[in-house]
Amino acid sequence: MLEVRLTPAAWDDADVERLTAAQQDELRARYEGGQEPGTPPSASDVSVVLVARDAAGEALACGALRELASGVAEIKRMYVVPAARGRGLSKVVLAGLEAAVRARGWTTLRLETGPRQPEAIALYEGAGYRPIPAFGAYVGAPDAADSLFYERVLDPT
Repeated sequence: MLEVRLTPAAWDDADVERLTAAQQDELRARYEGGQEPGTPPSASDVSVVLVARDAAGEALACGALRELASGVAEIKRMYVVPAARGRGLSKVVLAGLEAAVRARGWTTLRLETGPRQPEAIALYEGAGYRPIPAFGAYVGAPDAADSLFYERVLDPT
């Protein structure tokens, strides 16, 4: 695994903006230009942003959390740059987000992903996330008709 450190960041941090823009570009290519389902995250509703940096400080991966309700958060913008994939960075970011959830006393993580993201599906299912029905803004949203939804209830430890 690549040696990295997770650092907190602001949603409008330049590295976060670069990584999340790359993530959205990649998703638009996979889904032939389709728009993001649900409500896009913003600086006003994102509670946690983590960036994985290599020893030189280069931002290689990111992930964010948006609080949905008391004790419940949604994972947003998980992304690893293509050159750093296959080295366990997504697991590091996911573990960091889960630690942030526990530190806030939250218990449940939810997420939306798509059928053309087999890497994401494997990551989440391998980490114990289970399929659930649509939640929040995704319920009944036509742009989320093909989305997949997952949830994991975390142990408090």
